[in-house]
Amino acid sequence: MKFFETSKYYTLKKSTYISLRWIGIIGQLFSVYFVFFYLNFDFNFIISNLVIFVGILSNLYLVFIYNKTQLSDRSALIFLLIDIIQLAVLMYLTGGIVNPFVIFLLIPSVFASSNLGLRTNLLIVVTTIFIIIFLTFYSKELPSPLNNHFHVDDYYFYSIPVALIIALVFLNYFAIIFGAESRIRKKALNKMEEIMAKEHEMLSLGGQAAAAAHSLGTPLSTIKIISLELSKQLKDNKDLIQDIELLSSQVERCNQILKRLSLNPNEEDEFIDEDLSIREYLKEITSSFKETSEKEFILNFDQDANSKKITKSIEIIYGLRNFIGNANKYSKSKIFITLKSDNDVSEITIEDDGKGYPNEILSKIGEPYLQAYRSGNKKKSGLGLGIFIGKNLLEKNFANINCRNSKTRSGAEVIIRWQNKDLFKI
Repeated sequence: MKFFETSKYYTLKKSTYISLRWIGIIGQLFSVYFVFFYLNFDFNFIISNLVIFVGILSNLYLVFIYNKTQLSDRSALIFLLIDIIQLAVLMYLTGGIVNPFVIFLLIPSVFASSNLGLRTNLLIVVTTIFIIIFLTFYSKELPSPLNNHFHVDDYYFYSIPVALIIALVFLNYFAIIFGAESRIRKKALNKMEEIMAKEHEMLSLGGQAAAAAHSLGTPLSTIKIISLELSKQLKDNKDLIQDIELLSSQVERCNQILKRLSLNPNEEDEFIDEDLSIREYLKEITSSFKETSEKEFILNFDQDANSKKITKSIEIIYGLRNFIGNANKYSKSKIFITLKSDNDVSEITIEDDGKGYPNEILSKIGEPYLQAYRSGNKKKSGLGLGIFIGKNLLEKNFANINCRNSKTRSGAEVIIRWQNKDLFKI
């Protein structure tokens, strides 16, 4: 199982749900006792307490018997249905649809809509609608003496359930939409954090390998010198000479291995933490693509392009790689990368000669998990996650991103702009 795979399952935090239920139960007890003892209203006090007691038992079950910290989709459905039915019984005993507290019937479904699956939400909504309709036609009268003076026109009476059902559908629809968007964005952010963690891990391993190559260089050189001296002194002993030559060859092999592990044989100490200019960022990234891509990268750097070095940043490297990688993926044969800079602003433009962004997603560029299919080009249809990650990483480092279709070429265009005063703070 992948590390973030569990994020696709819908769950409800048990402690939060228990706290909300205790608040609801205390509110019910207060209302029942206040109305019965202080206002002296006449209704079925004993059965009302028994109904509330069922809610208390179910909550105690969650506290002491249900051991999981998260409520699964199915478990949450069961307990939310208990909440709705318990509240419906209280409404039935105290006036039904004309009881002003009937509005609380909407709370469980709205609460579920942003946390649970679509089927669960639909079942809860349908159950709530059925209960609202039932309470409209079947219920006890309002507590006495209130029922002696409460008379409303049928138009008003039937407008109450209609208004409740409309509010229920409206609130649930928007809660489901916003909840789905929130989960998608959370999943994308988790993916971004996972990728960056891997990048930091690789960088850390590279730094350790470079340090090892440097630190072990001296003792390995000493061993090699001693082996050469021994070979001169024992040149007449053929058996020992073979062993010494083998030792010397293995020392050389160790040197080669450590150089490869250091990521760059020509840089021993400063490669990992070396500061780079934006020009060097782009050259380094495009060089890595040229090794595996047959497409042409056309670099156009202003003579005055800012050559001042900034702290080497994995976020900037990965963000730029995402946009350049997208251009490489969707271009026909050429990728154009332009760097302009003056005293105030540094600007990178990445263009390709492909088909550009599809019109249906152009206004939503930067949102995760967008998908557009073109005829005959389904293999290249993307989910928008790369742009989302690249945009967030670069914006985190003070960049301003503008994605659009190129005005001078057939493909897409990405403009990445920094204020120099922000860029040099990185």
